[in-house]
Amino acid sequence: MIWFSRLPDHTRGILFMLASVSAFSFMDALAKMLGQRVDISQVLLARYGGQLVVVLVLFGASLRVIARTAHPYLQLLRAVLQLSAAGSFFIGLKSLGLAEATAVGDLAPLFITLLAAVVLGEKVGPRRWAGIIAALFGALLIIRPGTEVFTPQALWPLMAALCLAGYAIVTRHIGTRESPMTALLYSGIFGTVMMGFVAPVRWVQPDGTAIWLMAAIGIVGTVGQLMMIRAYMSAPASSVAPFSYAGLLTATLWGVLFFGNWPDYWTVAGALVIVGAGLYVWQREMRQPVAVAQEVGEGPR
Repeated sequence: MIWFSRLPDHTRGILFMLASVSAFSFMDALAKMLGQRVDISQVLLARYGGQLVVVLVLFGASLRVIARTAHPYLQLLRAVLQLSAAGSFFIGLKSLGLAEATAVGDLAPLFITLLAAVVLGEKVGPRRWAGIIAALFGALLIIRPGTEVFTPQALWPLMAALCLAGYAIVTRHIGTRESPMTALLYSGIFGTVMMGFVAPVRWVQPDGTAIWLMAAIGIVGTVGQLMMIRAYMSAPASSVAPFSYAGLLTATLWGVLFFGNWPDYWTVAGALVIVGAGLYVWQREMRQPVAVAQEVGEGPR
């Protein structure tokens, strides 16, 4: 891959980000398939158990180093929020299309801005407030409360976005003082242990296809996270962060290929509003003295 190493840093960062969001959306497609065969707790066990195994295999030699943390309680809180985000999103996927769930989940960057104002006291001007309100309107176009299209399941991706925003705020507080591998390790341990208690109680015997799906979810999810780490290591967040919205395109592609789910006009309109508002708020963030937080090393689920 000599040709790849010769590419400009920004180009490599963008390519890593595109690979990351593609992997995460593919993992979501696998989770949607698996969620029809086994309990959600088994899906989450596969997700985080696979992550833990991959981290131990790849970084076992430096385990003592990456296991060190000056913020054990914040690492625990971050792991709780990430597991909650993944669980909420996977539950929503059982009844929603990939494109719809992903579009609502893309509210997370807007919620991060909102929570940064409430929790961290960061200043949010009227233009960014307008972007947040517009994004919420886009979400309403997708889930359409009060219509026949709306189901309570549509609220689960919204909960996932809120949990992810809380996770990002904790990450912002920790900053770059600790390696993203440390977060990978602790989220893997926490998710595996928690689901190790829950899954046996709700166990559904997996068939051969489900076993392969469980293995694939753990591998693909970890690859997505590692690609995101490389993206933020290769280029500034301001260069690569906007390309995370490409995940909506790949989610739509997997939805069509695997499930025959074409998003309707309302979903497309709502998604465009959310992405447009997100890019606008991101652009406003870039003008602030404090750069947008780099929630490096970890994906949404």
